[in-house]
Amino acid sequence: MKGLTALALGTSLMATPLYAALQPGAQAPDFTTQATLAGKPFTFSLAAALKKGPVVLYFYPAAFTPGCTVEAHEFAEATDKFKALGAIVIGVSHDPIDKLNKFSVSECRNKFAVASDADQSITKSYDAILAAKPEYANRTSYVIAPGGKIIYEYTALNPDKHVENTMDAVEKWKAEHTS
Repeated sequence: MKGLTALALGTSLMATPLYAALQPGAQAPDFTTQATLAGKPFTFSLAAALKKGPVVLYFYPAAFTPGCTVEAHEFAEATDKFKALGAIVIGVSHDPIDKLNKFSVSECRNKFAVASDADQSITKSYDAILAAKPEYANRTSYVIAPGGKIIYEYTALNPDKHVENTMDAVEKWKAEHTS
């Protein structure tokens, strides 16, 4: 009997996802933090951004790493389309604002803001901590509707689908909210 219980527990643990990102329908935790766009620091407020439309909030492990650079380039290429749909894009990592000032110019190509979460309070509130290396964020993307509800979540260390998937979610939201 003990063997069956241990087997059942072990099997259920293996079936549990390695992350616990917030799910669609959850209220997005509000935050205000230092961000930078085109190398110019400013204070980013999620509440203020949501007044303008949906927000694509993506967490990434670290500026200037290979996957994060690819993802930043892809978001930069898609920023104009996100803007046309009324959405704002912001990336968040634990990096200090000085490093992000450079990243926002070179890798984000002056197109969208990146924010510093040095104490990981934002990352933790969004359950976006990388389990294998908790000092980093997991690569997790959210789309947050203007009312503050999460309407889409995607977590994968591979950066390939984050832009495509969040764009699809924003397009779907826009189609449902256009009269």
